[in-house]
Amino acid sequence: MLRVFGVGLVLSVLMRVAPAQVIQFESNGLRYQTLTRSGVTIMYAHLPRHLHEYSIIQVAVSNGSPGPYVIRPEDFSIEYADGTALRGAPAHDIIEMLMQKGSGSDVVKLVTTYEAGIYGNPHLRSTNGYESRRQAALAVSATRLRAAAAASALALVQTRLPPGESTDGAIFFAESKLLAGGKLVVRTNTDVFQFNAE
Repeated sequence: MLRVFGVGLVLSVLMRVAPAQVIQFESNGLRYQTLTRSGVTIMYAHLPRHLHEYSIIQVAVSNGSPGPYVIRPEDFSIEYADGTALRGAPAHDIIEMLMQKGSGSDVVKLVTTYEAGIYGNPHLRSTNGYESRRQAALAVSATRLRAAAAASALALVQTRLPPGESTDGAIFFAESKLLAGGKLVVRTNTDVFQFNAE
């Protein structure tokens, strides 16, 4: 009995200190990485297009933990071996930029690129994400307002996810090309998710 308890204790300690494994897969032409910590799973892929001076990643977050989980775009950064980092832009920055510079082609680019990723990915099941926000954005008609509405529907905003809920959204980085060799790091108030370098 003591031996079984000792083995169980060792396994418990190893599970706490062993790094979580990043899982990589392709879906609908996008290369995804996914990682789970403390019951929370984050999945992401770089989107092939950019918007003005911003590169975009598509993110999905699922809360399998027993408590609520808060996630925001500023928690995400692309970090490079030389110590530099690009931090995710707050959604209001993207919406404001599109209010100033938005065009009809921006709307088409954003929506088609994002929808191609989420609707073609069988691993993504969002309960409170883009699709619900998209319905609200469809009512807007002026071109710049429509571009801003599309961005507000796509952009991941600060979200408090109850247990069992999930969300998805786009994170924008103020760089038209994400440099090769960078890795996504997500720092929340409870966890650090480190993905593989691209």
